[in-house]
Amino acid sequence: MKKFSLALQLFAAFFKIGLFTFGGGYAMIPLIQREVVEKKKWVTDDDILEIIAIAESTPGPIAINSATFIGFKVCGFWGSFFATLGVVLPSFLIILAISNVLKEFSDLKPIKYAFNGIRAGVLALIVKSLYTMYKKVKKNVFAYIVMGLSFVLTAFLDINVLIVIIGCGVAGIIYSLIPLRRLEGKIEK
Repeated sequence: MKKFSLALQLFAAFFKIGLFTFGGGYAMIPLIQREVVEKKKWVTDDDILEIIAIAESTPGPIAINSATFIGFKVCGFWGSFFATLGVVLPSFLIILAISNVLKEFSDLKPIKYAFNGIRAGVLALIVKSLYTMYKKVKKNVFAYIVMGLSFVLTAFLDINVLIVIIGCGVAGIIYSLIPLRRLEGKIEK
């Protein structure tokens, strides 16, 4: 019974996040972090960084992947099921309700201005999540090189993000093995 109660809490938390966030997954990251780390204390800031990294690396929207991973970490299969359902359901219901109405009013100036304002707000949320993640991640020369190179590859050279993410993962694995090789060499001597 306790697991079911926890799964329902996950559903409610992610339903609220899904209901009050415009702009997709990246705009949800600060809300997810506040809800599951600061308020509920289900996971840590380090867990969020790892979950976001995994969610970005796997197919599908980052918000859904994050909800699924957090739900599983907190409450197993049913936690992932209810967290995912919670984050998806508001968007589905809202889109279902306004899809036909929006066609009728999309040419009105107030509607256009409202969406321009929403876009600006979403950009601010994305920048905030970038700043929060930047503060938490370990900083070294390698991380700055990977970050800069990734930005250049995706923003200016139009390289597929999936290829860049895989490349970053491979570079990280190689980088992590280099100190081990040095340590193994010292042990053998």
